[in-house]
Amino acid sequence: MKILFTGGSSFTGFWFIKELAIAGHEVYATFTARAVDEYQGVRAERVQMLMEYCKPVFDCTFGQKRFIEVIEDSSGWDVFCHHAANVTNYKSPDFNIGAALSANTSNAKLALETLKSAGCHKMVLTGSVFEQNEGMGEQPLRAFSPYGLSKGLTSDVFQYWCHHCGVALGKFVIPNPFGPYEEARFTTYLAKTWLQGNKAGVNTPAYVRDNIHVSLLALAYRVFVERLTMDVTFVRFNPSGYVESQGAFAQRFASEMGTRLGVPCQLELANQHIFEEPRVRINGDYIDGENLGWSESASWDDLAEHYLKRLSA
Repeated sequence: MKILFTGGSSFTGFWFIKELAIAGHEVYATFTARAVDEYQGVRAERVQMLMEYCKPVFDCTFGQKRFIEVIEDSSGWDVFCHHAANVTNYKSPDFNIGAALSANTSNAKLALETLKSAGCHKMVLTGSVFEQNEGMGEQPLRAFSPYGLSKGLTSDVFQYWCHHCGVALGKFVIPNPFGPYEEARFTTYLAKTWLQGNKAGVNTPAYVRDNIHVSLLALAYRVFVERLTMDVTFVRFNPSGYVESQGAFAQRFASEMGTRLGVPCQLELANQHIFEEPRVRINGDYIDGENLGWSESASWDDLAEHYLKRLSA
């Protein structure tokens, strides 16, 4: 398939594009920066590696003039994958919901109409389990944050315009991915702390979450994109990984990393008594990784090797 993809510089975007390309699809990836060298840190690494897997379109923001021109200049598209989202200060309680929604859905009607004129009748939107009314868990299923709220509203807007324009919409809802080339988050903190010879602390061990290897998530994404048809107006997939408390997941992670990193992987779990977020929020759609050719053991091996190369110095 010929795929137009936004948001490729992100952690999951990198993995999704790579998996789609390896499967033989032709991916055109839009980037808001003018060139690779405008990115920094691990994001720059991801974009540089992506040059092997996609046809890049730089200085191209969703909904803006150049984006519309890219759609029009093509001989046709099979799927539009809208993975990009405004994430500036996404952890802040002052995150600008209105600005994010505006950017995420800029000229959505025009973009969808132009895509359809170019032969594209299918769109895949990336969602998050932390949006309102997504996943399963503590009721009500409220948004975790203003950022989560902006993502949920983005989904509402595209459901409306896709229905209006006659474009099939598939929503792929991400839980908590981890793996090589992620930003420095929970699992990177654990590995870095252990490689420095220290005990890692887990401050929120009682939260029940859904952590998933990004390699498995990418496989599920590729299959979802391939199987999306024009027959259904809207379909959602909520892929699930390790559903357990964060404390249990940290212990799982320590067990898998111990022999692979060759260092003691000690944990100290806090006695959590503050719950600013819902205690339970998970996805519920099982992925048969083995049937997709995915090896859980190899994924742990690859992750440990990645940490040893990057964090041991």
